[in-house]
Amino acid sequence: MTNRLVDLASSPIKPFSKDDAQEALELLVELGEEQPRLAGFAGRKSVARDFLCAALSLSPWLSDSARVDPDALADALFTPLGDLLADAETHMRDAWRDEDGVVSEATLMTVLRRCKRRAAVALALHDLARLTGAKDTTSGLTRLADAGLAGAFDFLLRSAHDSGKLRLPDPENPSRNSGLVVLGMGKHGAGELNFSSDIDIVVFFEPEAGIVVDAEEATDTFARLVRRLVRIMQERTADGYVFRTDLRLRPDPGSTPLAFPVDAAMNYYESRGQNWERAAYIKARPVAADVEAGARFIAEMAPFVFRKYLDYAAIADIHSIKRQIHSHRGFGEIAVRGHNVKLGRGGIREIEFFVQTQQLIAGGRTPALRGRRTDEMLAQLAEAHWIDPESAEKLTACYWYLRDIEHRIQMMRDEQSHTLPEDEDELRRVALMAGAKDIGAFGGALTERLKTVETIYAGLFEKEERLSGEAGNLVFTGEDDDPGTLETLARLGFERPADVSRIIRTWHYGRYRATRSAEAREQLTELTPRLLEVFGATRRADEAIIRFDEFLKGLPAGIQFFSLIGNNKGLLSFLVTVMTAAPKLADLIARRPHVFDGMLDPTLMAELPTRAYLEERLSATLAGTLSYEETLDRLRIVAQEQKFLIGVRLLTGSITAARAGEAFTDLADLIIAAALDAVQAEMEEAHGTVPGGRAVVLGMGKLGSRELTAGSDVDIILLYDCDPDLPDSDGDKPLDPVRYYTRFTQRLVAALSSPMAEGVLYEVDLRLRPSGNKGPVATSIRAFSKYQVEEAWTWEHMALTRARVVAGDDRLATDVRETIDGVLGRERDAKVLLKDLREMRGLIETEKPPKDKWDVKLVPGGLIDIEFIAQYLSLTARADGLAPGEALTGTIEVLETLGPDRIGLEAVEKLVAAHHLWMAQTQILRLCVEGVFDPDDAPAGLTDILLRAANAPDMRALEADMTMTSRDIRALFDEITRNSRSPEAAAGKGA
Repeated sequence: MTNRLVDLASSPIKPFSKDDAQEALELLVELGEEQPRLAGFAGRKSVARDFLCAALSLSPWLSDSARVDPDALADALFTPLGDLLADAETHMRDAWRDEDGVVSEATLMTVLRRCKRRAAVALALHDLARLTGAKDTTSGLTRLADAGLAGAFDFLLRSAHDSGKLRLPDPENPSRNSGLVVLGMGKHGAGELNFSSDIDIVVFFEPEAGIVVDAEEATDTFARLVRRLVRIMQERTADGYVFRTDLRLRPDPGSTPLAFPVDAAMNYYESRGQNWERAAYIKARPVAADVEAGARFIAEMAPFVFRKYLDYAAIADIHSIKRQIHSHRGFGEIAVRGHNVKLGRGGIREIEFFVQTQQLIAGGRTPALRGRRTDEMLAQLAEAHWIDPESAEKLTACYWYLRDIEHRIQMMRDEQSHTLPEDEDELRRVALMAGAKDIGAFGGALTERLKTVETIYAGLFEKEERLSGEAGNLVFTGEDDDPGTLETLARLGFERPADVSRIIRTWHYGRYRATRSAEAREQLTELTPRLLEVFGATRRADEAIIRFDEFLKGLPAGIQFFSLIGNNKGLLSFLVTVMTAAPKLADLIARRPHVFDGMLDPTLMAELPTRAYLEERLSATLAGTLSYEETLDRLRIVAQEQKFLIGVRLLTGSITAARAGEAFTDLADLIIAAALDAVQAEMEEAHGTVPGGRAVVLGMGKLGSRELTAGSDVDIILLYDCDPDLPDSDGDKPLDPVRYYTRFTQRLVAALSSPMAEGVLYEVDLRLRPSGNKGPVATSIRAFSKYQVEEAWTWEHMALTRARVVAGDDRLATDVRETIDGVLGRERDAKVLLKDLREMRGLIETEKPPKDKWDVKLVPGGLIDIEFIAQYLSLTARADGLAPGEALTGTIEVLETLGPDRIGLEAVEKLVAAHHLWMAQTQILRLCVEGVFDPDDAPAGLTDILLRAANAPDMRALEADMTMTSRDIRALFDEITRNSRSPEAAAGKGA
């Protein structure tokens, strides 16, 4: 670079037009009035003058720079480029000091900007004149960036030292042994800066260097220093700017300070470092401040970047990077107008990624493949036989050609663009600056290179097509949104693609427990395209992905879960159903991920959750338990898993709501029985047994009628029987029978409802026991019978029609059943019964009105009306001596067995159909959501499931059906409870 521009022998470029060339010459003459060297140059015709006029006519930035600083243009013409760059570099590195010590910040900024401008003008003109090439230009620009950062950091360190914030080992050489690590990343680190590049840097500090006066303020001190550095480098003044400075390649930039300790950085990369960060660190280089400390950091990072063994995880990791950056192949078609020579097909990024992929694969074993420069590594890859020499030569030539075009795009107006202009005049400027005679010749040469790169690049991925799929761009690296990715997300069905892109970047940063390990992120990265396709196909896709993000946020670990859904398409589909329909289930999976294990059973959807099926799984889970606490924990595990799996069957339509109610009830029966056994064993160990004592659990409410939902409480009564005159129990700590069974009941309630490590089994309600909350928690069979005969209200007898023994001593269960049948079979006044029933319904409506039309239990004509009718039928049938041989407790079975003869078949059919409608909604909503259901704000998937269960075409039709059903059932309730027709008349009409 010793040639002078003024000695140019031929001009490789033509002016934009003769008029523009004349204007440029006039500008030279005008500038000559200020700068004598330009006056003589402008007055004599020469090849160099023609070239300079052509360059000024093509580049508005060069013209503006010449007007602002004629000396810069003169230096570019008459000073050898090497000397000029060396002088600029020296002045920039020393810009922080003067004879009196340290300059002002304003002076520093002025010196840096003027040196950068003079050097950049010279580099551009030598490049356009073909005295140097793109390789020289990138190297020169990188030297300027290094020098500017060095001068700025020295200034900042010395200023902080002088102000008492820092204590430098050598104030005359501020960076020496400061422990401040400044790494150039990307093209800066590789020595390949674009003409209008940002510079990407990351900044760390070594706390053990001990230069911060208050160690507790180290992070804040260095963060403020870096913030000032950015302003010094990129703030635009009358002299322009030095380099735009980007700090977003630091670890997790959305949540970390601008500078932080080396140890924290190493911990991040070792535990949470991402695929794209491995690739980025291939080019990392110490560029300023304590360069020796920076070199130590880079050496420590080598195992993270270049893995020693190419094991499965490493291969999967590389595949993830391929899929992410591979998407650039889809960034537009190969064209000339509007083509992005960096990111477009056949562009610079494809060459860079081609090289980086091979480096990641082979660099662990071959240190020669750990270099930073793209061209040098292409040669090394060929020498190591990782690629063929012809491909290496072609890619190298195409690389520098495309970098050349990139520079010409940027030289026009000093804009950080990589896209060829759409406008014909602007495109012609680029073509002429590239030395082409016209746009056609330029386009031909460009297209040839782009196709060459595309062909070689495609060969790298011909076996990896499955990784990117057909979705299109899906790139979530760094902080910026990839335009192609946003287009892909929109095409997939997301309304707010930028928000979705931000969410997925959060996953890659490992901010959640489930994504902290590298293996988990690799698996999630592999899943992401499929997840987005499946979520995007749903209605309100954005809401679904947000809910999935909330689910991931709560997931304690990710590897097993991601592996599970990644290898089972059915599970992935179901997961989407949960996220789009059932936030309550999604929360359960997040809190208790083990519930998902049952989804592995291939017969899950084909096998009904019968009592025998559930009993088998409960027995297997409890086998080998050694302690009371372990038993209770295992009961919780199996209960949560089986509730979840019953819900899965309901959501997917493999069982009906009625069948789900039976399954939830069978599960509760088995869990209560197992808990009762465990409590009894504990009681006997502590207090012995009550001689001849027996106990049962009586299920009431929906537990008794076998209509439990996923979120139901269990209404129970504990009944016991023993000789009241017996002495205390026979254990080490004897108790009298009443205290014994009271404590027995309390322990049973605690076993079912106390929070433990694995959660709660059931909330327990004892309010249906004799005398309600005022009565004893355990009731003897004698006291129970006496209370029901002498004191119970009508509503208590109605509740008793649903009573069913769910666990305990078989002989006592028979006695209890006989006692209940005896109580309910007593003669009663039908008019009084109906009067009490109406008053009770009215009291409920007054004290507990429905929240809205979706509160189908309480709405007029809802579940309570139907249940009251069934209980009325049960009581009157028993009083008339017409009760069947076995107890009927279920609402549907009572209606279908007793209803036709007492209220007519038509009424029964209406009631049964309404019960199915209401129970389907209750089961689904209790499974899927907490609190009030609002159809306008409901997950789209949930409304779909509700419509399917009701066989309705849309929500308007479903709500109309609900309104009509509510009205009809209320009318039927009023008619039956007012006894407006006799059972005989009803039966005749119904027939």
